[in-house]
This record gives sequence, C-alpha cells and structure tokens, in this order.
Amino acid sequence: MKHYAGLGVSLNEISICVVDEDGRTVARGTCPADPEGVAGCFRNRDLKPRRIVHQSGMLWIWLQRGMARLGLPATCIDARKAHKSLSARPNKSDAADAEGLA
Repeated sequence: MKHYAGLGVSLNEISICVVDEDGRTVARGTCPADPEGVAGCFRNRDLKPRRIVHQSGMLWIWLQRGMARLGLPATCIDARKAHKSLSARPNKSDAADAEGLA
C-alpha cells in the first residue's frame, strides 16, 4: 500500500501525519525537529512514504537537504500557497497542518 506523509514543522518538534492512498490516517506522532528524527519516526513504524510534504519556513532548507541526504522523498511547498487551504480547517495547529499536507 502507498503512504504519504505531511509534516507540521516548528522549531522544537515536527508533527507527522501519514495517510494511505485512500486518505485514511495510518499514523500520527511527533519527533524532534531534525531530519534524523523524521527518519527515525518512519523507521520505528516501518513506514516508507512515497512522498513527504512540508511547508517552507525557518528550517525548510536545512530540513529538506537533510531528508534528501537520508533518502527521504521530501517536497517543500510554499507556505503562502498552502495557507489558504490549511486555514479553512477548523483548528489551526502543527498536527492539523500535517494532516492537511498529507
């Protein structure tokens, strides 16, 4: 089964939501705000997402390069463009952003 992940990134931690190809949530969690933390979260749950999406922000270049170095299929999207669709969600949080991006 194909899995897709969304990351809600803050300075201290990253919220992760993984969905299957039908859009059902298969995993949620948080990890330290670093590429190794993200990779470890997927490894611990035996997940290999086909695509990982996160928004641009203060850590995006470092995070994107680190995940690429670890072989994670990450894509960074412009936060201003994602804002419109994510702001329509009822509660605004990193976890909700991760779910919306997944």
